[in-house]
Amino acid sequence: MDRLIMVSGDSHAQPPPEVWDTYVEPRYRDLLPRLRGENVQFTEVMGRLFVDRTHADAEVFDLDGTYRSAGIAGLWDLDARLAQMDREGVAAELVYNGDSRVTGLFFQPSNSRYPDDVCEAGVRAHHRWVHDTFSAAPDRVLLVGVTGHAPCRDMDATLAETRWLADHGFVGIVAPGMTGYADQPPLHDPHYDPLWSLCEEIGFPVIVHAGWGPQAGLFFDEIARVHTGMVEAGGPTPELLDGFTNAVMATKFFSSVGTRRPLWQMTMGGVFDRHPNLRVLLTEIRADWLPATLGHLDAIYDEHRGDMPARHRPSEYWATNCMTCLSFAHRAEIEMRDEIGVDTLAFGRDYPHPEGTWPNTLDWLRAALAGVGETDVRKVLGENLLQFLRLDRDRLAVIAERIGPSIDDLVGDVPLPSAGLVGHFDQRGGYLKAAEGATRLGELDEMLDADLGALLRTPS
Repeated sequence: MDRLIMVSGDSHAQPPPEVWDTYVEPRYRDLLPRLRGENVQFTEVMGRLFVDRTHADAEVFDLDGTYRSAGIAGLWDLDARLAQMDREGVAAELVYNGDSRVTGLFFQPSNSRYPDDVCEAGVRAHHRWVHDTFSAAPDRVLLVGVTGHAPCRDMDATLAETRWLADHGFVGIVAPGMTGYADQPPLHDPHYDPLWSLCEEIGFPVIVHAGWGPQAGLFFDEIARVHTGMVEAGGPTPELLDGFTNAVMATKFFSSVGTRRPLWQMTMGGVFDRHPNLRVLLTEIRADWLPATLGHLDAIYDEHRGDMPARHRPSEYWATNCMTCLSFAHRAEIEMRDEIGVDTLAFGRDYPHPEGTWPNTLDWLRAALAGVGETDVRKVLGENLLQFLRLDRDRLAVIAERIGPSIDDLVGDVPLPSAGLVGHFDQRGGYLKAAEGATRLGELDEMLDADLGALLRTPS
């Protein structure tokens, strides 16, 4: 076939406040006024930070008005989502929680700290809402359970909810620790072995998304502080918003090396020896750091091989059990595809987030993939993830024949996007950033040193 089967490894959905009463269990509904108050603070800060600033550049990237119109409604509406998938030629996409336009149901770092049982109830509510909203298109809208946002202390309850997900058409779960809780075991701890065994049994990959690891309540505390400053100043100020971006968003949340912690906890902690069929997908965590980091982890493993619970080097588990999704791919990452391992790369459009490729996915890919051969293009845009997720290729091929771009539409003799649009890709998603390489290994070592003692004490 000529048409590309495009499978996006990153998109988002979030229940709007008007449905919260329907999906939150009755005994927890007295907490909804508090949650609605948090939502006001969250949306006023994040809306100013992302939505307003993005709209200011609309004449550059939103020539047909898609972003400014109902295009973002796919966040909570199936028909709107499918229309945008068709518009950009995407046959299927993974759907996670989270968006700057509405806060989560008790369990995200953007919420204040709630008791464990409340967070668990929010997770259940989210699962039932996202199922009711999007399950009518199971081949295209691939639902990911938010299991890892819950404390996961009661393993029997965690397993029961994960079985509910499998019975209701979900395709995977986010890893425990997505929202962090006090005294939560690391991912190599045997506490999680029943969950990993169940994921092997039902064929669920475990997904580590950007933002993994912040403690519950931490992010909300920062949002509340900025919101208070906005109220006192009579509105947002550049100092408040830029300070929040630089001190929190760019260091503690999206760009923290802490999101990489599951990589060494699982590869060096013996998880894949105990669970050889477990699969792990990193999403929106970039990939230009992977070769240097895997080499660094291999060297540490070789030094301590006799005391490590893992039987193989981290890079070996990476090749057999893991892959990564290049949400809003950087040009440098595409250039590094052979060094990273082209068979372990997928693409994501991060719909409908303002930093993602939507509504310019095809132009973004034309720029990023210029000069790349057809085989690699097909692998990165769909074939790798299709195989990793064990999707029905024949069914998706029928969809792709209807909506998918041809190979010539992306890497043929087609005009590349304008310099202004490419500059906007860089502004919103770091498209032109130089490859990170080994520049942050020092930061990684601070976390790795803290984990290494426990890893070395873990029995094989």
